[in-house]
Amino acid sequence: MEKRRADMIAEEIEELIFGGTYGDGARLDEAALAERFGVSRTPIREALQKLSLSGLVTQIPRRGVFVRQPGPVELMEMFEVMAELEAAAARLAALRISDAALADLRAANTKCQSAVAAQDPAAYYLENERFHQIIYEQSGNAFLRAEALRLHRRLRPFRRQQLRLRGRLAQSMAEHVDIVAALTRGDAPGAADALRGHVAVQGEKFHYLMTSLRQAAE
Repeated sequence: MEKRRADMIAEEIEELIFGGTYGDGARLDEAALAERFGVSRTPIREALQKLSLSGLVTQIPRRGVFVRQPGPVELMEMFEVMAELEAAAARLAALRISDAALADLRAANTKCQSAVAAQDPAAYYLENERFHQIIYEQSGNAFLRAEALRLHRRLRPFRRQQLRLRGRLAQSMAEHVDIVAALTRGDAPGAADALRGHVAVQGEKFHYLMTSLRQAAE
């Protein structure tokens, strides 16, 4: 329960950062956050560690934890690498995926569709994360899976944020359907292209992300 609370607090702090409550360079005080959320420092400390893994905050010894917003070049470069890692995972998964895993992907998509109908980005992201992790696992490459998970964790707050762009939930859902279709056919190039396009942050999505970061810093 304590660990689950830490996850919830991490997400709430993300919202405060993107909402502008804590701008770039702001110090996140454990005691103040514990009072704000009505908890001990332990779940606050765990939540800040999670945010540190994503790169949204940085921990400086003997100084504290500070908000760190990536610049446009750094963010774009991370998403470019993420798109290629996921494309590689999809390409391998198309050749190796099991029927059971395909069923799991379809089940995740069913829940994603319910979240789209409810216009619930948070619920959608939970199943979206499960969807991607199944593909990493089914690539059959443990090193690739570990690297994809590591960068996925770092980009988590930004991937969550872009789902709020108007029309993005429905678009993402349609992309999921195309990805599963390619995996079902065993179409390795098609699965790679579909997942690469799904993850890549381009045009309006990238503009939305950078606007969110600028607003938080002001």
